[in-house]
Amino acid sequence: MLLMTGTKQHGENYVADEMEYDERLAHFRQTRLNPFDRGEGEDGPQGGKTPPLHETRPELFSGTRTHSSDRTMDLGLAEDHFSRPVGSFVASDIEQLKLAIEECKKLILELPEHSERQKDTVVKLIHLRLKLQELKDPEEDEPNLRVLLEHRFSKEKSKSVKQTCDKCSAIIWGLIQTWYTCTGCYYRCHSKCMNMITKPCVRSKVSHQSEYELSICPEIGLDRQDYRCAECRTPISLRGVPSEARQCDYTGQYYCSTCHWNDTAIVPARVIHNWEFEPRKVCRSSMRYLALMIPRPVLKLKEINPLLFNFVEELVEIRKLRQDILLMKPYFITCKEAMEARLLLQLQDRQHFVENDDMYSLQDLIDISSGRLSCSLTEIHTTFAKHIKLDCERCQAKGFVCELCKEGDILFPFDSHTSVCHECSAVFHRDCYYDNSTTCPRCARMTERKQDDDVKDA
Repeated sequence: MLLMTGTKQHGENYVADEMEYDERLAHFRQTRLNPFDRGEGEDGPQGGKTPPLHETRPELFSGTRTHSSDRTMDLGLAEDHFSRPVGSFVASDIEQLKLAIEECKKLILELPEHSERQKDTVVKLIHLRLKLQELKDPEEDEPNLRVLLEHRFSKEKSKSVKQTCDKCSAIIWGLIQTWYTCTGCYYRCHSKCMNMITKPCVRSKVSHQSEYELSICPEIGLDRQDYRCAECRTPISLRGVPSEARQCDYTGQYYCSTCHWNDTAIVPARVIHNWEFEPRKVCRSSMRYLALMIPRPVLKLKEINPLLFNFVEELVEIRKLRQDILLMKPYFITCKEAMEARLLLQLQDRQHFVENDDMYSLQDLIDISSGRLSCSLTEIHTTFAKHIKLDCERCQAKGFVCELCKEGDILFPFDSHTSVCHECSAVFHRDCYYDNSTTCPRCARMTERKQDDDVKDA
C-alpha cells in the first residue's frame, strides 16, 4: 500500500513538473525572440524591447524535458530554435555559435541515451552548425551559368544535402550554399570552390578521344609517378603517409584520396579480354569518363578479340540478329507505311545497329551478358519481319523465288534457311544454292545481257 501511495505521489509530482515547465516555456516564448537574432534595441513579440541577454533566467532550463511537439525543424530559425543549456548564451556571431555548439555537444553526452531531450538537442545542434556554415559562407547572387576549363557549370536549384563537392570533398549543404553542376561531365562543386578547379571537363576528352584503354590495369608503379598522385600531384604512398595511394583499375595509376573515392565501375578491358563484368575501383575522372563512354559504339570486337565469339554464344546470336536487321533496312526506307510507322525508331537508343553489325558499345556488352539485349532485339526483329512478310503488300512484292528449284514460298534475305548471292543479292534456298553454287542464274543472265549490249554497240 505504501508503495502504491509513493508511486501515485511521484506521478502527481511529474505531472505538476510538466505543467510548470509548459507555463515557463510559454512565458519564455512571449518574452524572447529568435535566439539567433541580436535582439539589442529590436522590438519584441509584444511590441516592447527584447530584454538583455543576462536577464534570461537559467532556471527555466534546469531539470526540464523538451517534448517532441516543441521541436523546431524549420531551418528558417523560428522561435525556440535552440533551448540553451544552463549558463549558455544567445549565439549571434561566429565565435558565439562555436561556443554554443561545444556546449550543445557536451549536453548531448550528459543526457540519457536515446531520450527525447537528447534527440531534440541533436536536432538543434544540426541547426546551429547550419547557421555557422551560413555565416561563414553567406549566399551571394551568382550567375546561373559559368564556363571554366571547358566545363559548363549550371547553378543548381535542388536543396538536397546528399551531394559532395568534387573539389574539396566536403558535403554540399544545398539549403544554405550555392553549388554548380557541369552539364557535360556532372562535376559538382561549391560556388566558392570553382576558382580552385584544375580538372578539365571529361566531356571534351570523350569528344576528342573516343577510345578505351584496352590493357587490363596497366600499372607503371609509384616510382614512375614520383610517389605523387597521377592527377593533382599530391605526395602519396602505399603506407598512407602522407596520403594513401589508391590504384585506379582502369588507368593502372595511383591517386590520392581526394581524386579517388573508391568508386566502382565496369572496366572495358576486363570485359573484352575476360568477359568479366565485376565492378572495380576507379578514380573520379575515370568514373566520369567511363560513364560518358558507356553508350558509345567504339568497340570492334572482331578485331580486338575475335575468339570471343567462339566462347560467348550470346554474341553470335546478337550478331545474326543485327545482320538480319541490316537486310531489313532497305525494305523500310523504301516503304511509305514503314516510314509513317517509324519502325526504325525502335532502335533509336542503339543507332549503330542500323548502320553496321560489328561495332559494340560497353552498354551493349553489359546487356548481352545480362540477357536483356537478346530479349529486346528478338522482339524488334519479330516486329520488323512481320511487317515485311505479312502486313505490307509492297514489301511482300520485293521477295524472291528460288530460281534454282522454283519451288516453295517467297524468300527474303533475312530468312534463316536462305543464302544470298554476294554479287547480285539474289536469294535462294540454302540447300539449293550450295548444291548449284557454280553459277548464280541471275548473275549469268545479267552477264549474258551485258555481252549482248556490247555486241550491239560494236
